[in-house]
Amino acid sequence: MRILKDPEERKNEILDTAEMLFYTKGYNKTTINDILQEIGIAKGTFYYYFKSKEEVMDAIIMRIVAVDVAAARDIASNPELPTLVKLFQILMAQKPKHGDRKEQLLEQFHQVGNAEMHQKSLVQTIIHLTPVLTAVIEQGIEEHIFQTEFPQETVEFLIVSSTFLFDEGLFEWQPAEIIQKAKAFIHVMETTLGAKKGSFDFIFEMLTNGE
Repeated sequence: MRILKDPEERKNEILDTAEMLFYTKGYNKTTINDILQEIGIAKGTFYYYFKSKEEVMDAIIMRIVAVDVAAARDIASNPELPTLVKLFQILMAQKPKHGDRKEQLLEQFHQVGNAEMHQKSLVQTIIHLTPVLTAVIEQGIEEHIFQTEFPQETVEFLIVSSTFLFDEGLFEWQPAEIIQKAKAFIHVMETTLGAKKGSFDFIFEMLTNGE
């Protein structure tokens, strides 16, 4: 007997199943038929929700980005948190935890042939996280912690550079190189945001010891 499900429930079932298969088999080796067989649905049902496997991956990426951005918004909107604490907590919330879905997804991004997925993930993160961090920087400007005429653009430059440069799947930096680049990145942050020297020492700790 055919089981009818709510459209949103069925869509999430396809995403959950595809996500699991991408982790276990790998994105490139997973086919649409694999997803259909795992769920037990017809091809027409799949194409009702998604046009391709690539579109499924896009939806999975957006779902994870949405969770990260929601967490960042909660932190940014907390009136009891000082500006620098907000920045620290938001950055920590973006880091994948060992064994979680985000870490597993990043492992797939670093596989040969998955560069496009990785790029899409970075772009979506920048687009959706920038407004949240910009609001925090603007709060810091009002509190005279930062001095910059370009809060949004500065945030964009910092997210792009840090996300790319400190991606362990793209670069194989030696420990000494990571420390040197972390020091340089902190200097760039302090300079571009007009912050006092030492304001971002907590980020140096985060980048170099993996806390």
